[in-house]
Amino acid sequence: MLKRFLQIFFGSLGLFVLVFFIYFFIGQAQPAEQIVWGVNFSQKHAINLGLDWRANYLAILDDLKARHLKIAVAWDMVEPAPEQYSFEDLDWQLTTAAERGAQVFLVIGMKTPRWPECHLPDWAHSLSKEEQQAHILKMLEKIVLRYRSSPTLWAWQVENETFFPFGICPWTDEEFLKKEIALVKQLDNSRPVIIADSGEFSFWLKPAQLADVVSITMYRQAWFKELNTSIKYPLPPVFYYRKAKIIEKFFNKKVICGELQAEPWGPVLLYDLPLAEQRQIMDLNKFKAYLAYAQQTGLDTFYLWGAEWWYWLKEKQNDPSFWNEAKKLWSIN
Repeated sequence: MLKRFLQIFFGSLGLFVLVFFIYFFIGQAQPAEQIVWGVNFSQKHAINLGLDWRANYLAILDDLKARHLKIAVAWDMVEPAPEQYSFEDLDWQLTTAAERGAQVFLVIGMKTPRWPECHLPDWAHSLSKEEQQAHILKMLEKIVLRYRSSPTLWAWQVENETFFPFGICPWTDEEFLKKEIALVKQLDNSRPVIIADSGEFSFWLKPAQLADVVSITMYRQAWFKELNTSIKYPLPPVFYYRKAKIIEKFFNKKVICGELQAEPWGPVLLYDLPLAEQRQIMDLNKFKAYLAYAQQTGLDTFYLWGAEWWYWLKEKQNDPSFWNEAKKLWSIN
């Protein structure tokens, strides 16, 4: 009896693995009819690279001519002191984008793009979790009320990859994320809410339940500190396509790529990574290959991750190659 049970169990398991592999790893995606290319921008990251962040931002709009931007809002920059808000820089970014007819979405909350991911102000570290959450909700309210009339803003992203344990963060709280989403929708019911998740390590089911739009990452090569090595993901483009189709069919939600790898990811932050190692990890051929790979996934919206780095190479290292290659994306659209 036990032997028969084990035969059925392992036979069924083997069949499931086979079907899973065939569905997610075999075949090709249907190409998108038209692709929207955008870029990520982090004022904080540009500053950490030693750049004139406004010049970097203007170059993205006026030289690259990108018209779709994902802007990271760091909590420690907009609330440097308790309930004392600084919106001058963010005002300028949105106004400047609006003047050029660009479309923007803001990433708001405790966890937003760029290391250390959770951008707590110094004054907030000593607060209890409940006190931190109260300040975060107040910050979200201030931001949404301030920018909900902006003609350039098309969506809100609430937090960044909440379900993926990456970064230096004091806590993760799915119920609090729901409160944040509810607050944003209450204050602005005219724009969709985006929730982001790992493109590689998730099936995006939780974001699909909570969001109006699901945003994913798309990385080809990542550094794993646990293994002390860089690993290229053995994932075919159809892997993303089939997962997106599941989200579309069962949740009726659109999937976009909010973070397409276009800069090196090494054992230390870019600011501390020698230029020779940067170029070894990400050369121009890989850059082109990653763009081609993205187009093969069937998704139709990609926000490239690395515009500050391309600009740093161009301005500080006399290497405009990545910048000029990226520029082609918008010259043909």
